[in-house]
Amino acid sequence: MTKPTLLFVCTHNAGRSALGAALAREQAGDRAVVLSAGVNPAETASAGTIASLAEIGIDDSAHVPTKVTEELVRNATVVISMKPGLDLPEVDGVAYETWDLPNPQGWEAPAIRPLRDHIGDRVTELLDRVAPA
Repeated sequence: MTKPTLLFVCTHNAGRSALGAALAREQAGDRAVVLSAGVNPAETASAGTIASLAEIGIDDSAHVPTKVTEELVRNATVVISMKPGLDLPEVDGVAYETWDLPNPQGWEAPAIRPLRDHIGDRVTELLDRVAPA
């Protein structure tokens, strides 16, 4: 069986989708391929996001926001929109999910913790469905 590819997408690929992808990589190990992208990527990842991940032992300091492309979507098994209304390519055969999450832009790590933990729980549930251990 081939590994599923999970693509986490938000607006800037600096906060929500970066959190989702980092948490999914950590939880999935080699059970899934995990990517992230943004419809309008920021120049750098959110410092608060990177700090909140570091608090739980995940080093995502090398994250560089990436633009979502039709090819990225086409190669995904599941595309997870981290907010409603993102303009994403519609590709037959790709599953889409929308998670309605607040935008942590400008938030410090302490404010991001509850969002990080909530996304972590959602990621666990997603992996149980698409890449069971």
